[in-house]
Amino acid sequence: MLDTPDRRRAPLTHGKPTWLPCAEMRGEGIFLRVDEESVVEWEHRPEVKQREQLLIRAHDLWRAQRKLAPEQWPGLRYVLLHTFAHVLIRELALECGYSAAGIGERVYAWAGDTPTAGVLLYTAAPDSEGTLGGLVSLGRTDRLGQLVERALDAARLCSSDPLCAEHDPTVHARLSAAACHACLFAAETSCERGNHYLDRALLVDTLTDPGSGFFAR
Repeated sequence: MLDTPDRRRAPLTHGKPTWLPCAEMRGEGIFLRVDEESVVEWEHRPEVKQREQLLIRAHDLWRAQRKLAPEQWPGLRYVLLHTFAHVLIRELALECGYSAAGIGERVYAWAGDTPTAGVLLYTAAPDSEGTLGGLVSLGRTDRLGQLVERALDAARLCSSDPLCAEHDPTVHARLSAAACHACLFAAETSCERGNHYLDRALLVDTLTDPGSGFFAR
């Protein structure tokens, strides 16, 4: 809008605007918070730190190949929680009746003075379709635990393994490691990062990296 010449702009009203265009969305969602002490303990494991260095190198190479300015690495806990959100989206879609493309994510992952570690999975629609209750019903204590366990079990083995588990993101400068269309990639409407910064090895044990999963058995 800032690059548009003034002669091509049209005011909303003749006088001072008393309204603004907007869209009212209705929806429902589930928010899950991960224990901060457990996340910090996991971040300090030697195997996890080694995995982080691999992902950071891939991050730097990806930006260098595209001649982009250096950008801060989003952090190890972000990759963990982002991957966790994707496996849950797949499992939720099987249980609640919404399509996977209709479930969005919001990842809360910051370290430092005010650390956060959580994910919000939600639906939103301009009509009542987003409030059918199917997603909220899965957040009950008698259902959520089993759903998370099934999602993690499914993530331990990809139909493209061992190729998926063995993927080295630095070879072709990718922003994801053990991740592909068969196991983690979600629709563009669901993922806030365009299917970047995903790695099953940080979430669960995989065929080639059994020591760095947060939910390792």
